[in-house]
Amino acid sequence: MNGIAQAEAAGASAVLIELDTPGGLVSATQDIIQAMLNSTVPTIVFVTPRGATATSAGTFITLAANVAAMMPGTSIGAAHPVSLFGGAPPPAQDEDVEGAAEGAEKDVVTQKMENYLAAYVESIAKQRSRNVEWAKDAVINSVAVTAEEALELNVIDFVVNSREELLTALEGSVVELNGKEAILSLAGAKEVLIEKTLLQAIFDFLSDPNVATILLAIGAIGLYMEFQSPGLIVPGTVGVSALILLGFALQILPFSWAGMLFMLVGIGLLIAELFVVSFGLLFAAGIGCFLIGGTMIFDRPEVSDLTVDFWQVLFPLTVAMSIFGAVIAYTLGRTMFAQQTVGVEEMVGLVGRCETSVPAAGGDDQAGRGKVFVRGEYWNCTSDESIATGQPVEVLEVRGLTLRVKKAGSGA
Repeated sequence: MNGIAQAEAAGASAVLIELDTPGGLVSATQDIIQAMLNSTVPTIVFVTPRGATATSAGTFITLAANVAAMMPGTSIGAAHPVSLFGGAPPPAQDEDVEGAAEGAEKDVVTQKMENYLAAYVESIAKQRSRNVEWAKDAVINSVAVTAEEALELNVIDFVVNSREELLTALEGSVVELNGKEAILSLAGAKEVLIEKTLLQAIFDFLSDPNVATILLAIGAIGLYMEFQSPGLIVPGTVGVSALILLGFALQILPFSWAGMLFMLVGIGLLIAELFVVSFGLLFAAGIGCFLIGGTMIFDRPEVSDLTVDFWQVLFPLTVAMSIFGAVIAYTLGRTMFAQQTVGVEEMVGLVGRCETSVPAAGGDDQAGRGKVFVRGEYWNCTSDESIATGQPVEVLEVRGLTLRVKKAGSGA
């Protein structure tokens, strides 16, 4: 939209949009198409390079151009609003009334969106004198065609091998511009490349649902590590930064609160597994909730066809979180069962030297008492047996400032 506005302000001969997209937000697509249909500068869409697609939202944008062209080896179509698992299927005969009603409600929402987009694409195709029936079929039945087929079906105007070939073919062509005819004169025209601003590049990166999902996981893990070990600073900073970026992403992307809740509950269950002995039940439930939430969080076909890639993002991310949780659990387990290394209790089992003879404990309060040298310190001690001066002793117990010791083996 900004590019069209800049071209209008500069009095450009035309705006060339090189397109390769799997789809996008319905609302953003409508804004782009509105700008194209009302532009005072001819708009040209070129689907390039080879292997590129004008899928879903890209189909609408291509049809809305004054001139639509494609490079050989590209495709266009499949404009049906989709979710990760497709539309809601009709309820089975043996489902209960509540399940059937829920399935019917989902089906109605999908049908409404199909009808709306079919009417919308029909109006665009009529405006640009393109194949209306194919355009509707692309929305309702998700049909897609190659560049050559699109040309035969009057979906596009040219199939060319390069930008230069396209501009040459367009010289002297007549297009309709706001109800009036305009002749394209592109010979010798200076090409001005409109680059994304830094802010646009950042928001373009954040508008990817896969990136938003990764940011959620990073934020949760970072905050968990900071709460577990206060003062590390780096994990907390990374976690907070990831959640702030996630906030910006969620301002761009339409998301489902139900999906978000499932993902947060899943992360919470994974953390709870570290502190509650559940024999893996909490861990399994956490993984399940995280995966379900990931498939739901951007599953809103009524406003968008953006989804989270299951095998490239959700599954690896879940595996990584599982490994992280297993490492934390293993570390905590070693810490819990390791011998104490701080405090007086860690002296139990240490070997020292008897500095004074220690008689066996008896009725006299002073009997059985003496001094030993352990870990660089002198301690009062008691013993249930007689110990001679200089003999090695082993600490059995710490009672306040007094050690209870016994004779150590000859090897000590």
